Amino acid sequence: MPPQAVPLALVPPIDRCMIKGILVMLSERNNAIEHDGSDALWIRDFSKIETFYGKLVYLAGLRNPDNGRYEHFGVSPGSSTIASRNLKKIHETIFRDWIGLSLERKKADIELYISAFDQSERRLLVDAWLRLTPYKNLVPASFQGPERQRHLSDFEAILGLLKNLYGVASPDRDA
Repeated sequence: MPPQAVPLALVPPIDRCMIKGILVMLSERNNAIEHDGSDALWIRDFSKIETFYGKLVYLAGLRNPDNGRYEHFGVSPGSSTIASRNLKKIHETIFRDWIGLSLERKKADIELYISAFDQSERRLLVDAWLRLTPYKNLVPASFQGPERQRHLSDFEAILGLLKNLYGVASPDRDA
């Protein structure tokens, strides 16, 4: 049986305010966000992520590649449809914001994301990005064409700079 969602009333007051603020912000930007009280756990997790890139990684990681639904272990089964819909809308909103950033701002955001890793792991991370191209999976399914292509071309340009910065050789796709 999956763990039960944390009721909003049990979340510490500062986190409750932050969670409510995220819900209000997203509701104002996207009228279709629904709130049933079971989303406190994923919102708490989400609110701790500093970077756009990190938020995209988090949200894309909640998307089941077999069915496209967003799933979080803390959401009760009865709320999974609402949670999936909300997570999808938030993923789309964050991705839209990401696409709107300048290349310079995206690079700074990715560098902030990388800074959370130990110095010795950063080179391995960039190498893995070059070989495995996980950034391609960060695009919400509803985005095709120019937005998707812009994300890929911008990320690959930044990755080229990071490759040089961290001294990563061209990827060996067989490794």
